[in-house]
Amino acid sequence: MAKQSFSGSQAAQIAGITYRQLDYWARTNLIRPSLSDAKGSGTRRSYEYRDLLELKVIKQLLDAGIKLESVREVFNYLRSHVDTEIAAAHIVISGKAVVLCQGDQLVDVVRNGQGVLNVLPLANIKSDVDAMIVGLSEKVTASESLRVEKLRQAQMQSTAI
Repeated sequence: MAKQSFSGSQAAQIAGITYRQLDYWARTNLIRPSLSDAKGSGTRRSYEYRDLLELKVIKQLLDAGIKLESVREVFNYLRSHVDTEIAAAHIVISGKAVVLCQGDQLVDVVRNGQGVLNVLPLANIKSDVDAMIVGLSEKVTASESLRVEKLRQAQMQSTAI
């Protein structure tokens, strides 16, 4: 199955950038077209869908105030350390820092992996607390049933006397 191809002008339009930006990024190796690169005057670049996703990520990083130099560092890191599609990565931007969420770690990608932090997953806390509440209410219900049964037996014994 042939991959869908997008021209440079289509790629720029889809990513929300100018053709001049796209051309500059390609010439400076920030992002090269995957399907076919320009090989001189008159030839055209041909981008695939994955390239469009990466272009959009670059645009969003720039829009968030990350300098182009740092965006290059981020992409160099992502390309060498992220196994999945770059657009599927989870990135947190805080000031000038760009942090990649990898499993239970946060990695500062501008500093090539320095500043690794552990992430405390909180998703299971709610279900754990809910399970404990259900368990507690079951114990209370069982205890209450036992108390009611003892009262009933005591009443039966007192009426039998």
